[in-house]
Amino acid sequence: MNASMKPDAQNREHDPVVIIGTGLAGYTVARELRKLDREVPIVLVTRDDGCFYSKPMLSNALAMKKQPAALASFDASTMAAQLGATVRVQCHVERILPAAHEIVVSGEHLKYRSLVLALGADARRPGVPGSGAANILSINDLSDYARFRHVLEGCKSVAILGAGLIGCEFSNDLVAAGYVVSLIDPAATPLSRLLPEKVGMAFAKELLASGIHFYPGRSVATIERAVTGYRLHLSDETHIDADIVISAIGLAPRTALASAAGIQIDQGIRTDAWCRTSVENIFALGDCAAIDGKVQPYVLPIMHAARALARTLFGEPTRVQFPIMPIIVKTPAIPAVIVPSGGAGEWLVEEGAADQPSALRAIFRSQGNDRPTGFALLGAATEGKASLIKTMTVGTS
Repeated sequence: MNASMKPDAQNREHDPVVIIGTGLAGYTVARELRKLDREVPIVLVTRDDGCFYSKPMLSNALAMKKQPAALASFDASTMAAQLGATVRVQCHVERILPAAHEIVVSGEHLKYRSLVLALGADARRPGVPGSGAANILSINDLSDYARFRHVLEGCKSVAILGAGLIGCEFSNDLVAAGYVVSLIDPAATPLSRLLPEKVGMAFAKELLASGIHFYPGRSVATIERAVTGYRLHLSDETHIDADIVISAIGLAPRTALASAAGIQIDQGIRTDAWCRTSVENIFALGDCAAIDGKVQPYVLPIMHAARALARTLFGEPTRVQFPIMPIIVKTPAIPAVIVPSGGAGEWLVEEGAADQPSALRAIFRSQGNDRPTGFALLGAATEGKASLIKTMTVGTS
């Protein structure tokens, strides 16, 4: 990295800290920076309406009986007042001009002392042919969710492509609300990137018991319009009929704006452990960023990165320190808590008791390390989360 830790105060002391993006990452950086500095001007620029809401709540809002409008905690004007900041909504950032320390927003040049890219990520689109493919829905923000809830009215069945975290959570939420749900994934088990196969099989069994129709090991060949709804032709030559089709096959970090400005890209916008990009006084975090080589699109990593970055922007360079951060899977049919494994090693799976067969506990141990370096807990076994985290943490500081 060749970026400086501190902005050049001599020439830009009156320019604002500019944050592009008003999701959790952008707003949290602004909030943490304002705690440290009551005077620094802060400008947030967003292409949407700037409402603050909890994105994870989108996948269980039906169960909570919440309408889309109720998910927004504060509108942009309220956030601006709380932060003592300017929030510019419905604005398109056309380009970044690093040499001039400017961004171009809807034709206007805006100076910055430091620029924070909190751009988020786009939902990946499935490359599926057919007359109904263009109508596949993706739910990546509150406006997407409002559109989905509108389309859902009067429908009875939903097909979901992708049995990852979001696909499983939405499936659980929909089936609990009385919809017929078909969940399709090329992998043999749900949450295949997070769970060892044996635990994934137990997770799938509970999803099936809840009423979800799970189609593992199959992909969608085509999606055609039907008289009502859609017909999905699968790779094994079976078909599924559904009123709505949702894609939940993952996210792609938004990197185009940064790449066009000459900022290095590696999976996401490449940063070091201080959230510094390859260009002076430009930082990145959240779903768009690969911090120290890793994209972590979850709430806890974003919060830790935002707090550290705020101190760096304040003039106290602070390395992001990520603690053990369990992933909580919001599937009431079979609760799960996961700390992903890393590197070479093996999973050791402990069977559930006879009266609680789904209460599985899997421990990952890296080669040459007796201490657990990851775990997956299902059902009642999730109660052991705290003690396992303690075991993983003791003696590591």
